[in-house]
Amino acid sequence: MKELILGGARSGKSRLAEQRALESELEVVYIATATVGDDEMRQRVDLHRQTRPEHWQLIEEPIELSQCLQQNAAAGRCLLVDCLTLWLSNLVHQQPDELTNQIDNLQQVIPQLPGHIIFVSNEVGMGIVPMGELSRQFQDQSGILHQRLASLCDRVTLTVAGLPMQLKPTT
Repeated sequence: MKELILGGARSGKSRLAEQRALESELEVVYIATATVGDDEMRQRVDLHRQTRPEHWQLIEEPIELSQCLQQNAAAGRCLLVDCLTLWLSNLVHQQPDELTNQIDNLQQVIPQLPGHIIFVSNEVGMGIVPMGELSRQFQDQSGILHQRLASLCDRVTLTVAGLPMQLKPTT
């Protein structure tokens, strides 16, 4: 089972992903893509840590997501990736020349992965088009990434105000 959970900031998407990971009754590996660059981000990361079960394994991987997924996916295991938007941001800022290759690699890897994989990402394309070139590039790449992943996932959910709206049901 592969699933994508989208939503805006503080929409409840991470909470929903964690709930689904628990409901899977599988061993859970939480793959965090965030990097801590300031106190506000540190507080966000700490809040996520406090809400996760202590027995979940944590892997911090800000760039090499495809490789991390290949190394850790297994039957009987649930990988929870939170979040793709931060991963994309890391690529845009740290390895912009590798952005397309990294997204292509992720798309190629996903169908081959065993187990239950849950991807969490911010939906950033529902507002106005940003004025800055870098912001527009990020919004465009995010939309492309979401479309590509949604086509590969069995279930796609949009979370608004803590309410999950099923966009693509399981088959």
